[in-house]
Amino acid sequence: MKMGLGELDLYLIGEGRHEELWRALGAQVRRDANGELLGTNFSVWAPNARAVSLIASFNYWDKSAHPMVNLGPGGVWEIFVAEIGPNTPYKYAILGIDGNWVDHADPMARATEHPPHTASVVTESSYEFKDAAWLKKRGAAKAWEEALSVYEVHLGSWRPGLSYLDLATELVAYVKSMEFTHVEFLPLCEHPYGPSWGYQVTSFFAPTSRFGSPDELRYLIDALHQADIGVIMDWVPAIMDWVPAHFPKDQWALAQFDGSALYEHADPRQGEHPDWGTLIFNYDRNEVRNFLVASALFWLQEFHIDGIRVDAVASMLYLDYSREEGEWIPNKYGGRENLGAVKFLQELTATCYREVPGCMIIAEESTAWPGVTRTTDSGGLGFGFKWNMGWMHDTLEYIQEDPVNRMYHHNEVTKAILYAWSENYLLPFSHDEVVHGKGSMIAKMPGDRWQQLANLRALYGFMWAHPGKKLLFMGSEFAQSQEWDSSQSLDWHLVQYPEHQQIQGAVAELNSAYRKYPQLWQRDISPTGFEWLVVDDAATNIVAFTRYGHDGVPLVSVTNFSPVPQERYTLPLPGSYDWQLILNTDDLRFGGSGVAPTEIVTIKSEYMGQPTHAVLAIPPLATIWLTPQR
Repeated sequence: MKMGLGELDLYLIGEGRHEELWRALGAQVRRDANGELLGTNFSVWAPNARAVSLIASFNYWDKSAHPMVNLGPGGVWEIFVAEIGPNTPYKYAILGIDGNWVDHADPMARATEHPPHTASVVTESSYEFKDAAWLKKRGAAKAWEEALSVYEVHLGSWRPGLSYLDLATELVAYVKSMEFTHVEFLPLCEHPYGPSWGYQVTSFFAPTSRFGSPDELRYLIDALHQADIGVIMDWVPAIMDWVPAHFPKDQWALAQFDGSALYEHADPRQGEHPDWGTLIFNYDRNEVRNFLVASALFWLQEFHIDGIRVDAVASMLYLDYSREEGEWIPNKYGGRENLGAVKFLQELTATCYREVPGCMIIAEESTAWPGVTRTTDSGGLGFGFKWNMGWMHDTLEYIQEDPVNRMYHHNEVTKAILYAWSENYLLPFSHDEVVHGKGSMIAKMPGDRWQQLANLRALYGFMWAHPGKKLLFMGSEFAQSQEWDSSQSLDWHLVQYPEHQQIQGAVAELNSAYRKYPQLWQRDISPTGFEWLVVDDAATNIVAFTRYGHDGVPLVSVTNFSPVPQERYTLPLPGSYDWQLILNTDDLRFGGSGVAPTEIVTIKSEYMGQPTHAVLAIPPLATIWLTPQR
């Protein structure tokens, strides 16, 4: 049995092209043909180190006990230790090129001690997934033509105290009852500082130990899949969170790993993030890009994650991001574009889509960088979807206006259609919009309490009908009153009160109808799936449009953003159909006033460019959906 690294492994590591890096570096448990433990092979990339030693609980953290061997010019150090197996804490003592000994956690560790402890832990997986049917269905799907309604979750504050195993029961049941198609976890990679929400990652291959073991996380993901719920992960190089954009300066982690700027740039104008006090990955280095791409593949393949959301893409793409003149270095062409980051993102998306059929790679990119979701072979970044930050900002600006003033801001709720198909979009009301003094979703709504609730229901109805996939942060589905605080639980006690139950019920019904009617998602990325019916009626605060699926059958969405009901509103309609009401956010069941079009009489006479129209009642502060009668 091979105990250490082979020549091919060393060659691929040296070239920065080892797509299964986690199977080569780090702590690899070795067993014989009968499953009996032989020991563990430890290996680490530290090309500029003068010496490396394995320090661990079994050698009392003595750097003289287990010196590692340098395997050659690639910079990999290795040692095999007999009879050492899972659950062993360890680190590497590294004598850097600067002449200092520093103890570092393993960059390739697949398990860690519970924070604030920082050692890596030897682990191996015995978990057997039971989600083959889900993976087969996912592999055959075209994500851009599927329903995608995402429930964004911070595990530490959803219901504090729950483990991965507990969540496999409670979270799965809840998401199923609310009929979301996916969950998206805020970062689950190990991170030392809890209030960072996981966005300051120190272990890119290890799930946080705060909620249990790696196999217990596998169990949670498997349970979600068996319940027909997909899983997205937030990833921080930056659907769980992964952050490839930056990493903390903690001495025991990646910073100055071998006494040199190994993972980061040496020049602070390239290597330090001015806003977050973190270090920026050196995307120009093959081995660093390999490390990050392998991390993404690890989560997709080893944990069956369905999607990766890449955080803070804009901070990666621009050399002058949040920097003043003189604080950044132009690229070789004199521009502000980070060419190394572009290369990395293209490698990331192309590799993931090639190796993991049906996965989704999603960008949080807040600028107008061209071609974020265009294919890499045509010069794009290759993402499957991009968060539509423009739609989010404009829509929230509009909805926070008092209805009496909305006529003067009408374009804010309609202009997103002008660029709706420039990228493949996802519409987010994320954690970023309900924290840091921004207030909760319900707190953003103007008017008295009834109007606040009605505004929120109308907004969600408008959102679920609008082109683009959907994402809603936890608590927003039941009108959490206070803005999100990661240190405490959501206010679940509110759900005992009717108004919060009603909002919750409205969101569940929106999800149910959304999944049922393919007009709302099949042609999201094509202008052929959308047509304005009423776009410029600013005086009444009404907008109306049609959505189409592959079969060409229309679904009409009408939103009245005014508290004034329209008892006889003339609505242009596509085609010659008899229409039925399928959703009304003003329904009494949701806490509304109960105004609804009782009878929709189609008048076969052209109106506003459509072949027919109807005169009907439009409820106040509400969204209604109409479809042809079957």
